[in-house]
Amino acid sequence: MSNPNTASAWAPRIIRPADASVSASPEGLAEYLRATDPGDLLVQSRAVVFRGFGVSGDSYDGVADLLLPDRLAYVHGNSPRTKVGRNLYTSTEYPAEFEISMHNEMSYAHAWPSRILFFCDIAAATGGATPVVDGKLWLDSIDPEVREAFRAGVRYTQNLHDGMGFGKSWQATFETDDRAEVEAFLNRAEAEWTWLPDGTLRVTQVRQATLKHPVTGTEVWFNQADQWHTAGLGEDAAALAELMPEEDLPQNAHFADGSPIPAEYITHVQEVGMKVAVDVGWEVGDLLFVDNVAVGHGRRAFTGERRILVAMS
Repeated sequence: MSNPNTASAWAPRIIRPADASVSASPEGLAEYLRATDPGDLLVQSRAVVFRGFGVSGDSYDGVADLLLPDRLAYVHGNSPRTKVGRNLYTSTEYPAEFEISMHNEMSYAHAWPSRILFFCDIAAATGGATPVVDGKLWLDSIDPEVREAFRAGVRYTQNLHDGMGFGKSWQATFETDDRAEVEAFLNRAEAEWTWLPDGTLRVTQVRQATLKHPVTGTEVWFNQADQWHTAGLGEDAAALAELMPEEDLPQNAHFADGSPIPAEYITHVQEVGMKVAVDVGWEVGDLLFVDNVAVGHGRRAFTGERRILVAMS
């Protein structure tokens, strides 16, 4: 588990049956977890790989429930996913040839999961590692000029169509077709929102760019401006931006005051995050347990079939 581009000494902890002094089975892992405080484990290690316990789709729930006592639905999530179980989803469904930049899950939202659990159901033929990054190292590695520019936060804008259009629909995003339920959610989130004449829901939120960890107090980079800004979304997004007004794009990001974020700032943040990340290569049955505030994650390009599932709490 390494990345030749990083000088970071930190890497996720790997726990195997012999390390935990239990049998190489899902039951052995469950035994270990019942005797362990997952919260303390994450504070100490920030990310943990459980390997060699033979976890499968059939045994996943029993183990996952010990790590994520209250699984969250992916409500107001902006990534394309498929729900495959009890608040269990496929990882982001972007084409295999593209990398997914570093991010903390739902850092653009008013509330985010504190824990993420990835499960390897099918490992890629080549590539497909999940890079993880120490959020403090990422913050410290960003140019001071860029950090200062983001001090006031990020303004995120979504245009969620009514069933046909670019990007996600508001029904898929909020897992409901009840407008009143969506409006209540957004009001609780203190987001600005409006229904457009064609049924599109436009949502605007101003959120933090950095965050202090609730237990350790460590400040980390904690936003997804680069994943919402057209400069961070590749050629397809750039082409779409030429075809329609900026305010109508499926999603976009600006500085908190509404002023534009320079494209070079977005590129810098993405490049730094990937450079200082550590790759977690997958073996079938692996579980990767992540502190979603302390650690960001992404995806390397891959070939062949790859199926990584994700749940949150």
